[in-house]
Amino acid sequence: MKRSATANWKGSGKEGSGKLLTQSGVIKNKAYDFRSRFEDGTYTNPEELIAAAHAGCYSMKLSFVLGAAGFTPSRIETKCIITLEEGVITNSHLIVKAKVPKLKAKNFPQYAEEAKENCPISKSLATNITMEASLVKSFK
Repeated sequence: MKRSATANWKGSGKEGSGKLLTQSGVIKNKAYDFRSRFEDGTYTNPEELIAAAHAGCYSMKLSFVLGAAGFTPSRIETKCIITLEEGVITNSHLIVKAKVPKLKAKNFPQYAEEAKENCPISKSLATNITMEASLVKSFK
């Protein structure tokens, strides 16, 4: 499988702006610029898209890991925080909550860790990956 996205940029790094487009069309001509990456701009940015990709990939991988162990999650919620410092992504932090019937809380960390180590986005990132994972009885 191959997927693609296209970035069109006009102008200098600081004053210019760009548009992003994904192959599926889910992201279509979404703006990004210097302010959205390094200040308080309201457009998207590459780091936000990496965070979305990592959260989505991790959640799906955790579902597969749990399924292989005989558990079906009712819900997995993953938030990913990408840290960009001085032009380098220094950390991807996953905050995971999962509701998994019949799974004992003491066993959840091993499945969460396996998913973190083996999700394709985790494997592709050359950065520190940290995680907070909790098994919950319900979502608020």
